[in-house]
Amino acid sequence: MSAETSAVPGQFTRRRLQFRAWRGSRPFWAGLFVLLAGWPIMYFPYAHLRVGHLTLAMSTTAGAGSLIIGVLLVVLGISLWFQKHIRVFAGVASILLGLVSLPVSNFGGFLMGFLLALFGGAMAVSWAPGVPPAPKDAEDTDGPGAVGESNDLSGTSPANGANGRHSAG
Repeated sequence: MSAETSAVPGQFTRRRLQFRAWRGSRPFWAGLFVLLAGWPIMYFPYAHLRVGHLTLAMSTTAGAGSLIIGVLLVVLGISLWFQKHIRVFAGVASILLGLVSLPVSNFGGFLMGFLLALFGGAMAVSWAPGVPPAPKDAEDTDGPGAVGESNDLSGTSPANGANGRHSAG
């Protein structure tokens, strides 16, 4: 391969830009945090740590509950990536599962899984889809969507004086 071959960097750049566009159209980081929150919650109840010749078994009676919570968090994280319209449900569910993991799963995976679930859930609930950019010829003033014109169809915007209050008669 010579230095003049630009097929590989062009393909890499195109794929990177496609991934960036995909990532920007959904709550990607929230999904990643929720997905990562499931791993310590699932792992620590089944872990056996070795300190020299001493084996510490952290298995608890709530191992099945920890496994269920961890799997649900992983599924919610993947769902946030591919089903962006369920972001509020997945965010609230991951926050609740993170809170439930405190007593069930060794303090929520030693607080690592708990904090990741809380941050990821909060990011998922607060994420909003981006607004598409305005067209270049925005100086056109006829028709809906013109500059300075409100597209509020409820009739209660401050621009028309209603301000959310309706007359009783």
